[in-house]
Amino acid sequence: MNNKLFGFILIALSAGIISGCSKNDKRSDAYGNFEAVETIVSSESSGKLVEFNVEEGQTLNANYIAGYIDTVQLNLKKKQLEATKNLTRTKFKNVSSQVAVYQEQKRVALKEKDRIERLLKDNAATGKQLDDIVGNIDVINKQMAAVETQNNTTNEELKNYDVQIKQIDDQLNKSTIINPVTGTVIIKYAEQNEVVNYGKPLYKIADLSIMELRVYVSGSQLPEIKIGQKVKVLIDNGKDDFRTLEGEISWISSKAEFTPKIIQTKEERVNLVYAVKVRVKNDGSLKIGMPGEIVFK
Repeated sequence: MNNKLFGFILIALSAGIISGCSKNDKRSDAYGNFEAVETIVSSESSGKLVEFNVEEGQTLNANYIAGYIDTVQLNLKKKQLEATKNLTRTKFKNVSSQVAVYQEQKRVALKEKDRIERLLKDNAATGKQLDDIVGNIDVINKQMAAVETQNNTTNEELKNYDVQIKQIDDQLNKSTIINPVTGTVIIKYAEQNEVVNYGKPLYKIADLSIMELRVYVSGSQLPEIKIGQKVKVLIDNGKDDFRTLEGEISWISSKAEFTPKIIQTKEERVNLVYAVKVRVKNDGSLKIGMPGEIVFK
């Protein structure tokens, strides 16, 4: 191949590339990658993962029971607390019975005091008899006060056991792994029969039915867009073709930032741009991290 022919081919290829870039620049107003809202589901209890019905790629509905963590020790502790509470309740009943006995003794003593006071007016009783009965009533009052204090303490103990039992019930409920959102399992971090601790990630799930294309626009493009605006979304369809989907602008950043390094040339990275999110209904072809372009309507 002579130099003239080689130069002609090189010029033609360069012109084609420039023409293609120019055509693509006219076609699209912004570029970016698809994202999804990802949720990491973590263990809210510690123990053996006795059942775990989750697989990567599986679609789970919200409130789906994904598995269970061993609850044997929690159930045993709850039974122990309930037994202690029942024993304390018996003590509470005994104390209440003592109060009733002292109340009856006080009623009889007051009645006797009235009788002695009447007899004393008629000089049929002595002052010592009145002093004795008054002293007896004082003793009964002190005994009642002591028993009532004990009664209050026992009542507080019962309330404390109720709180501890509620805490155990809460831990038992959290031993059931309930999927929080409808979506597709992206990553699975644990396997059945593993021992997990509180806070350990179990799996990551994302709703892939609606994807978000995060793109970046310049300050001069901001007047052209607004939240709720419909836009054309372009995705690759083969080597040299695009598919068109409809999107809606759902968020526009209020702060400018430097263009992300991963998607622009070195010269363009020094420019300040605004991040924009475009919601797109996924027909099954959109994937997390997939590139996309938009055209403002």
